[in-house]
Amino acid sequence: MAMLKIQKPINLLIFGSIAVAFLGVLLLYVIFYRYFSILYAIITLVVLFFVTYLIFRYILEKFIYDKIKVIYKTIHTLKLPKKEKNKPINLNEDVLEKVSMDVSLWAQKNQQEIDDLKKMEAYRREFLGNVSHELKTPLFNLQGFLLTLLEGAIDDPQVNRSYLEKAVRNLERMINLVRDLEIIAQLESGEIKMNYSRFDILSLTGEVFEMLELKARQKNIQLKLNEKHDDGLPIWVMADRERIRQVLNNLIENAINYGNEDGRVKVSFYEMNDLILVEVSDNGIGIEEKHIPRLFERFYRVDKSRSRNLGGSGLGLAIVKHIIESHGQTIHVRSAPGVGSTFSFTLQRYTS
Repeated sequence: MAMLKIQKPINLLIFGSIAVAFLGVLLLYVIFYRYFSILYAIITLVVLFFVTYLIFRYILEKFIYDKIKVIYKTIHTLKLPKKEKNKPINLNEDVLEKVSMDVSLWAQKNQQEIDDLKKMEAYRREFLGNVSHELKTPLFNLQGFLLTLLEGAIDDPQVNRSYLEKAVRNLERMINLVRDLEIIAQLESGEIKMNYSRFDILSLTGEVFEMLELKARQKNIQLKLNEKHDDGLPIWVMADRERIRQVLNNLIENAINYGNEDGRVKVSFYEMNDLILVEVSDNGIGIEEKHIPRLFERFYRVDKSRSRNLGGSGLGLAIVKHIIESHGQTIHVRSAPGVGSTFSFTLQRYTS
């Protein structure tokens, strides 16, 4: 395709020269038709062709090719890394083909950047809309409770304490939302550094079980470890203990919130060479395949009405993903509706 584009100026040069030469001969024949023989016409045609060809070629090279060479030199220089900026350019090469190729690559690159910017803009609008929505509900609730109290309900002992408690809960919801957003921003910017230490992941899981035991009991959900770890032998990992506590807490609490009554949440550990694979599984409602790729996005909710009723900020899984990635590890999820979900992530195994 590039060769066809390059051939066009050459074809134009040749056919243009022929056309001008032919018209020149025709004009001479009209003027001097009495003295114009066939041989003279052929000689004149050939001479005019070569003269016209040379003039056209000179114009083409001088006013077009030279300018294209300057453009190519500029493009080529901009593409080079700083240390190669002074590298000499061979302008005797097929400059038209080089320019065509460079411009094509430039267009592809910029189109990709434009597409990426459009996606980022769409994500920004969605993010701002989600933040606005998440803050609007507790703000309006808080405003309603306070206005009701100011309009006289504060003098009713049966109402004032109830409304103040509701106002506090909505205020806490906003505080948690802002705190979670701040944590994600700090993790993304690298402001939060992981404080690595050696600890027993089995013991830490037991502590999280104790913190969430009451919530699990309310739904009669059993919290358990994989059977192979009933012996209580420690599993040593090298990570930030408090951040991994947050990961386990978010995953196990989610499993309880979306678990079925009389269900179970199980945490399992598997050795994978120098890694420990941690799995948090449940036999709850499960997640449809179409939702899985977006699960770790900020504010993404599979069931929006139910999620908000449970009081979550919609940022728990996003924080989990950022913490695990800050450890240089990965997190995955597999799930099926009516069967349950399993979240698995890796941690660096500690070997003395």
